[in-house]
Amino acid sequence: MKKLIEGFNRFKSDVYAQHRELFQELASQQHPDTLFIGCSDSRLVPGLLLQTDPGDLFVCRNAGNIAPPHGEHAGGVSATIEYAVQVLGVQHVIVCGHSDCGAMKAAMHPEKVASLPAVAQWLRHTERAVAVVEAMHKDCDEHEKLNLLVEENVLSQLDNLRTHPSVAAKLRAGALQLHGWVFNIPRAELKIYDADQQRFVQVAETGVPTPETLTPPGEPVHA
Repeated sequence: MKKLIEGFNRFKSDVYAQHRELFQELASQQHPDTLFIGCSDSRLVPGLLLQTDPGDLFVCRNAGNIAPPHGEHAGGVSATIEYAVQVLGVQHVIVCGHSDCGAMKAAMHPEKVASLPAVAQWLRHTERAVAVVEAMHKDCDEHEKLNLLVEENVLSQLDNLRTHPSVAAKLRAGALQLHGWVFNIPRAELKIYDADQQRFVQVAETGVPTPETLTPPGEPVHA
């Protein structure tokens, strides 16, 4: 706790002092252009990873970077998606997975979370991704399956996003774009899903992904 309090004091004296006007501007309004749905893992810090300023990202983090499909019980993730799209008018939604994801490890071995009923219930949202990996990559070793599941889960959650009425409407109008990302922690590498190639491609050192990684409105994210 001492480290956190000392960190806040440094923030107030150094960071806040240098960006006082920005914080004053954000005091009564926000206009983020991106909703970032990422894992709760402490190693994935969106603002640090993307070097954003306050007000740039609307962030939703949970175990496994999951976006439940529309129609199930109205939870916090669904409410966040609806608010970001309908009220804040974000133009981009990113679903970002990461290497060595504990949630994906548990999804592969549900028996390990048998004593954690809330976790087990939540990870049911990964069952489709697990089934795809098990069916298509039977001969892969455990480590490779994990990496493949991290990617497949991102695609599955993008599919789920399209079931939300607010998302579907904005996609059809061309006012919203969906992005699937995977961050490799030890290598500091970022992969982005390329719909044309139907695979994740490495972001160049310039930081500009090529070719375009977005799917046209109305077309499925993942076949």
